[in-house]
Amino acid sequence: MFGLFQPDGRVKAGGPFPQEPHVVLGTSIDAPLAAGQAEALFGCGCFWGAEKGFWRLPGVVSTAVGYAGGGGENPSYEQVCSGRTGHSEVVRVVWDTSAIGFADLLKLFWECHDPTQGDRQGNDRGSQYRSAIYVNDPELLSQAEASRDAYQAKLSAAGFGPITTEIKADVPFYAAEPYHQQYLARPGSRPYCSAMPTQVPFEGYEGAQFLLDPVVWRSYDWTVSHCVLRGDNAPIRIH
Repeated sequence: MFGLFQPDGRVKAGGPFPQEPHVVLGTSIDAPLAAGQAEALFGCGCFWGAEKGFWRLPGVVSTAVGYAGGGGENPSYEQVCSGRTGHSEVVRVVWDTSAIGFADLLKLFWECHDPTQGDRQGNDRGSQYRSAIYVNDPELLSQAEASRDAYQAKLSAAGFGPITTEIKADVPFYAAEPYHQQYLARPGSRPYCSAMPTQVPFEGYEGAQFLLDPVVWRSYDWTVSHCVLRGDNAPIRIH
């Protein structure tokens, strides 16, 4: 695990962690993994839009936003935004390994933002907006690195610079304050997403196992400005 859990088994939180279930999926957002589940942390700029992109994928059990990759424990949103803690805004994704592959999640990750922008994403600037993948399994780490190398070749051919994505293992996750969780699905939320997709498709890497029906990707159109915001909040259904 990421060092996610305190002695009572609950996720560490930067603020009081919500007891309510996932606003869209209805699942617990702070439960330990069950059999047949896996988890990873993804940083793609502002975590509001990134979380929505992931919770819509079939096979995703739960998502939660938070902070990872910095120094110190239990940072607040204000502390992270100051840049002094070094944490990145991330989405914790828990998935059913029989329904969706890590390769599918990596496809969404690479395509939903520009991983070459360094400490920013669009107009959002600062280390908290950097691109990142944090995992807790050597096999997932190997796949993340292989996917980076494969996507770099595609980006370079399209005229983009080096990928700056930080890929690490065993990085602690601290859940963000309750009002950030599933923010874009909450009444009165301000539609916002800083991501700037490159529009370069991710087509896999050696050993990649895609489990999702390709029709799923029709629900994401990265040529449309703020595609994630324009999509339905509900999970994608293909049958």
